[in-house]
Amino acid sequence: MKVISKLLLTAAFITTTTTTIAMANTVATPNVVNQAAVASIKTVKQAMSAKDDSQVELHGNVVKSLGDEKYEFRDQTGSITVEIDHKLWQGHAIAANTPVTIVGEVDVDYKPMKRVEIDVKSIRF
Repeated sequence: MKVISKLLLTAAFITTTTTTIAMANTVATPNVVNQAAVASIKTVKQAMSAKDDSQVELHGNVVKSLGDEKYEFRDQTGSITVEIDHKLWQGHAIAANTPVTIVGEVDVDYKPMKRVEIDVKSIRF
């Protein structure tokens, strides 16, 4: 009986130690892949040749409305169509010369021909 008790206690200790080590390894390994992706695409020119769903952070101006939550965004490297949900404006009215930062992802569509847009997730004024 004492042998069984010792075996059970040893098994419980090993299980607890293994779980603690596994949890420590999980917490200690941050996911930096996503942060690097956001930092790497900073211009319209880079976004135009990026892969679908690539993360972007663009600094420039929303120069005109194209209708249906679509706008023309321009920076020093070019212009691109962006889709900005009306809720993201938070009631701000901006002019074509108002600098903004948009964060979102590239949306590439190939039908009927290649079209690249940015699906905006947040906007900073």
